[in-house]
Amino acid sequence: MPRARTSQNDRQTAASPQEQGSGCLSGFTIVPLSVILISYLLASLALKTNPAPSVNSEMPPAASTGISPIFTPEIQYWAGNIIQWAAASQLDPNLAATIMQIESCGDPRARSSAGAMGLFQVMPFHFYTADNPYDPDTNAARGLDYLLRSLNAGGGDARLAMAGYNGGIGIISRAEWAWSAQTKRYIQYGVPIYQDARNGLSVSNAVTEWYEKYGASLCRQAHERLGLP
Repeated sequence: MPRARTSQNDRQTAASPQEQGSGCLSGFTIVPLSVILISYLLASLALKTNPAPSVNSEMPPAASTGISPIFTPEIQYWAGNIIQWAAASQLDPNLAATIMQIESCGDPRARSSAGAMGLFQVMPFHFYTADNPYDPDTNAARGLDYLLRSLNAGGGDARLAMAGYNGGIGIISRAEWAWSAQTKRYIQYGVPIYQDARNGLSVSNAVTEWYEKYGASLCRQAHERLGLP
């Protein structure tokens, strides 16, 4: 939950020329071979001057335009809204879905013992006086605004963004050993869930583990609240 308001060699072979007469190459053979050699040298020079772009296998997939099927039915219920909310906040919808999964499992009336409210478990001081914290659109706008600020503070690192969302943006600049146990647990589950979503998996062991350890009762409550079968 947001705490403080702070300002993803080809080898080339060539056949040997056919031997003629006494074994030496004829004048006819020398000319075409010279052309071939010159062409080869020019091609090699061109490749050195303009090398082919390399592919970075560490590069994560592009931001998704939908949400992954790994999320629970309660999150899928909000899929269309998540896409719209994420687009308005310029965020990956799978990142927004990951936050909602862990924070409320899609229960719009969820409230924590610390006072965080709604789908994205936003703390009271992030709302304006006229806001209804439990209105899904309002809750998403305030929560995802904080998530975007956290993402920017973390230099685009989703892991740091999640830590900042849970523990306050100020912790991003601190050593991780100083993070609270809650924040460490938050990223322990949040990061692999988000990675599974971005990697196109259809089932996530990370979601299953989170559900079994922490999310079962939360999701049951959300399931009933949403009237899902």
